[in-house]
Amino acid sequence: MNIVTALCEQFETSITIVENIIKLIDDDNTIPFIARYRKEMTGSMDDQKLRELCERLNYLRSLEQRREEVRALIDEQGNLTDEISAALNKAAILSEIEDIYRPFRPKRKTRASIAKQKGLEPLAMLFLEQSPDSPPPLSLAEQYINAEMGVNSAEEALAGASDIIAEMAADHASVRRRLRVMFTEHALIISKSAKKEDSVYADYYDFSEPVRKIAGHRILAIDRGEREGFLKVSVEFDSERAVSIVCSAFVKQGSLCTEIVSVACTDGYTRLIYPSIEREMRSILTEAAAEAAIRVFGQNLRPLLMQPPILGQVIMAIDPGFRTGCKVAVIDAQSAVLDTGVIYPVPPHNKFDEAERILTTFVKKHNVAAIAIGNGTAGRETEQFVVSLLPKWGNVGYCIVNEAGASVYSASKLGADEFPQFDVSLRSAVSIARRLQDPLAELVKIDPKSIGVGQYQHDLPAKQLEETLSGVVEDCVNAVGVDANTASASLLEKVSGISAALAKSVVNYREENGAFISRDQLKKVPKLGPKAFLQCAGFLRIRNGSNALDNTGVHPESYAAVKKLAKLQGINISDLAGGLDTASFVAAMGDEQCAEAIGVGVPTLTDIIAELKKPGRDPREDLPLPVLRTDVLEMSDLKAGMVLAGTVRNVIDFGAFVDIGVHQDGLVHISQICDKFIKHPSEALEVGKIVKVKVLDIDMKKKRISLTMKGI
Repeated sequence: MNIVTALCEQFETSITIVENIIKLIDDDNTIPFIARYRKEMTGSMDDQKLRELCERLNYLRSLEQRREEVRALIDEQGNLTDEISAALNKAAILSEIEDIYRPFRPKRKTRASIAKQKGLEPLAMLFLEQSPDSPPPLSLAEQYINAEMGVNSAEEALAGASDIIAEMAADHASVRRRLRVMFTEHALIISKSAKKEDSVYADYYDFSEPVRKIAGHRILAIDRGEREGFLKVSVEFDSERAVSIVCSAFVKQGSLCTEIVSVACTDGYTRLIYPSIEREMRSILTEAAAEAAIRVFGQNLRPLLMQPPILGQVIMAIDPGFRTGCKVAVIDAQSAVLDTGVIYPVPPHNKFDEAERILTTFVKKHNVAAIAIGNGTAGRETEQFVVSLLPKWGNVGYCIVNEAGASVYSASKLGADEFPQFDVSLRSAVSIARRLQDPLAELVKIDPKSIGVGQYQHDLPAKQLEETLSGVVEDCVNAVGVDANTASASLLEKVSGISAALAKSVVNYREENGAFISRDQLKKVPKLGPKAFLQCAGFLRIRNGSNALDNTGVHPESYAAVKKLAKLQGINISDLAGGLDTASFVAAMGDEQCAEAIGVGVPTLTDIIAELKKPGRDPREDLPLPVLRTDVLEMSDLKAGMVLAGTVRNVIDFGAFVDIGVHQDGLVHISQICDKFIKHPSEALEVGKIVKVKVLDIDMKKKRISLTMKGI
């Protein structure tokens, strides 16, 4: 297989671009760096597509490695033929290679291997010949009676030979390939109840659906129900049809041995092939469902991380709690903690006056602009209390903040290192405040799996999930850029080319030597060599430094080109980076002519112009800010037909959960998202999006709210 050609076909791009990308990856360039600063080489392929290509490249390389391993293993046995070698060359997926190797794979003791040890393989081959003039099978079998070998009768010889034929049928590559295709197209996944009790898996107590149609979230639910002992699961296929496929490869008509071969093929399917393919189909379904769930998790995580910050504002956060009270933290515009406290406005304490006095003092003293309230235990009661005070505080709004993972951060070593003077609960309050102020900077400190914007995350392959989510975090951080003088080590280590150890080294250097005044100064950081500098420099910002370009996404390697551009216009670089209309100048000159004149490609020139137009620009500024509420609703306030504004909190396979201002998020089923057909809710919605919804139904007993976005 030609890997480059295969990638060109899959990603619909040229050989040159694929070869460039492979070389860039093999030279240890990071995906964010390649996507942002090597556009001429990649055809401006974005980071997500580059990661997909990288994953596919790794798979194809592993496939080639296994192909050659199998070829060598078969050759060592002296069994490699031109036919087998050609079949290996043709195999396009790993399972096809393993099917070819299956007959030659060393096996544990089986009925067939025992029969071979007894010398019955020649008898099996005689049966398989199915010669028209063959004597009766028992007559042939009598010739292989050998007490010393453990064959005491013709019937034992016949049974042993049949076991050998059954295993040969089970190991036949083309038979398995045909059956795999048939199972994929026509098999059913069946689940039945394993316990006589109600459970969350009741919908699957008598369930069946075609393998080719079943949704991923149903597979994950069925798998979990089976693990927990509530379900019995199987894959069912027309056995007569399957046996006929097996027999077609071995059975010939017109021989006394035909019946023996036919029965052996049936046994091979029932005893060996079906259980194997059933396991394989279950595994394929689970892997596909897990991949889809991981993809959805990544799609949800990206907009969550890219929510616009509320910069330059003082934020007060409340981490609700009943018995231990509500922890309060106030942070300034730079995320430094100004004040902390504990209030008890909810049961069992109900100290309303004291809580009002403390919060009012914080609001007035620090000029609080917004309040972040955690959505955990006692969140509803705390929200009601805060809303009752808002009229007394003037122009102050509040926002419910998803606190998923805050407790994980608070109890972590990182949390303890950042705030050794605070207990765990106060650290959570600070984290909630920072989540509203700058979601990206705070959420990078938390294991992405704990953020709670996916489905079945605890059932997914940990390594694959970690790789995908880490890639999303890395892409988001580098898309925004990081202030080298204020970023925490947790944020810095997500920057292209900077490891955890190097991030700490950057922070230590900054603390010992003061703020960086230029990107070039980064080269003085211990262990930050030329390779790391190349990868990270364009993503680090130096605000108010000695070079205006250091506060842009222009990479230092392009500074010479910017100087040439300034010279063409007859101005200084400081004027160029100060918002002068360079775009009009370039348009008048011509993109290609200007790019050639300053020594870069058109994509790089386009990026330079965008950066010079608005130095230090945060791409999150283009997104709508979080909705700051001033009222509160109860589920009992809802009525069918009410139209409300809400924020999408989670997008899953069968719909989206929307925060409409009550404690319980409402569900917009996929069928209620829009009038046109969509395969997945992510085609129309993303986490953080502000939407209008209409209430369809309220189930107070089950605490469920059904919403629609249609007809509004």
